[in-house]
This record gives sequence, C-alpha cells and structure tokens, in this order.
Amino acid sequence: MVKPGLPKLIATDLDGTLVRSDDTVSAYTHEVLDRVRAAGIRIVAATGRGPRLAELTRGDIRVADFLVLAQGGWVIDQNESQVLRSARLPGRALELALESIEAEIGTLSVMVEALEHHDSPLWGDYDPTWRYPVVVEPRTRAECVTGDVIKAFARSFDHDVDELLAVARRIVPEHVASVTQAGLNYIEICPPNVDKGTGLAVVAEAVGVDPADVLVFGDMPNDLPMFAWAGWSRVAVANAHPELLAVADEVTLTNDEDGVAVYLDRLLSR
Repeated sequence: MVKPGLPKLIATDLDGTLVRSDDTVSAYTHEVLDRVRAAGIRIVAATGRGPRLAELTRGDIRVADFLVLAQGGWVIDQNESQVLRSARLPGRALELALESIEAEIGTLSVMVEALEHHDSPLWGDYDPTWRYPVVVEPRTRAECVTGDVIKAFARSFDHDVDELLAVARRIVPEHVASVTQAGLNYIEICPPNVDKGTGLAVVAEAVGVDPADVLVFGDMPNDLPMFAWAGWSRVAVANAHPELLAVADEVTLTNDEDGVAVYLDRLLSR
C-alpha cells in the first residue's frame, strides 16, 4: 500500500530531465528512486527513445516497472517482460506528412527509426550534429517509406525546430500522424494517437491507477501530453522548454542539479 498523500505512480522523462547534461544519472538519483519504489510507488520511464535503446533506458532508471518508449508508441511491462503496445506509422502516411511540410518549409533532412532490436541503425540522412552515438544506414527517402516505421526525425537547416514544429502541427492532420519535438533540433513524426499521454494510459489501465494519482516530470514539448493527462502534479525541471514551464504545476531544480531526485526526496520526507 502506498502511504496516503503520495502518488501511486510516477513517470519521468529521461534526457534533459532525469539524465544530466553529461548523459549520466547520479548515484543520489538512483538511491532516491530505490526509496520511491520501496514505498510501493510504481515508476515509469517515459521517453522519446525508441525500443532499440531499451537497454540504455534500463541502465538510466533501474527500478522502472514500465518503459514508455518512442514517444508513447511502445510500452513494455518490465516485470512481466511483455510488450503492451507497439504502434507503427505506415510508410505512406510518413511520406504524406513529409511532403506536406516540405511544400511549405523546404527540403528536410530525415532519419527513420524502423527497427526495434538492440542498437538498430537509423535509416536516411546522416547528420554530423546529432549529439548521441548513432549508426545511420544511408537510404533514399523512397526506401525509408516502403514499410511501416516506429517514428521519423525531420530537420530543417533553415528553420528553428520550434518554427518547424508549429508548421507541422498546423499542416499534418492528427489522423495521419502525431508530431512533437524533444530537444534534438528535429521534429519527430509518430503514429497517430501516439504520445506520452496515451502511452501512460496503457500503463495506468494495466495496473489500475487513475490519472489523478500520477505524478510526472518533464522538460520538452513531447512531455506536454503526459502533463495534460496526469493529475497528481506536473513538475518541470528548471531547464525546461517555455511551453512546458507554462503548463507545469511546479518547477524543480535543473536536471544537472538532480531536480527530480530532490523533489522526490522531499516528497518522501513529508
């Protein structure tokens, strides 16, 4: 049983939120998360990382009961070793979305995530400014959209990512694809009805938890849907994007100051 006054489930974004700028998670954060789990509170990693990065994700949040990956498109029950959701975007829908955006904003650089096994390569246009280690298998646009994909990354070298996202939100119908951005200078194009909110809803249904009992942490526009869905509290780190800060119930310290752990440590000490 969870102590009265505490959330029953906690979901946190990773990069920019739980994970520090040097791509590490502090020993202090791991220790606090261990105590959260010992208190009977379920923990969920809610990240844009695709299933190809599931092992990396498990290392960053070792006590997670569930992984919500690929912006909500993949949901893994860690305790049962079961995939609860595995959404894919039809290649034709991706092609239509890209063509619509390019008609207004010009040529995009595109990488496609199509494979789910460990450390799978991305397909498409290699970008030397990509900040994480990655293998990109060169493929033409036509080759990238021949089958269903997990998601795609699209970048304009002439327009800011927030400007690109605004265009994509306006142009791409919701029934065709979901669009967001997670701080990588790319928008991400995902299957329709896929976001962190719908991904967390899969978890909540599986464990019988009401959204009103869910606490969430985040830093970027891709966290907006789970902020809209969760009801216990929506907490942004101080380094968060202005869009997220505008809708947060509370603001904790930055990711580099272990803001999530500091908030949870105080919560457990009440």
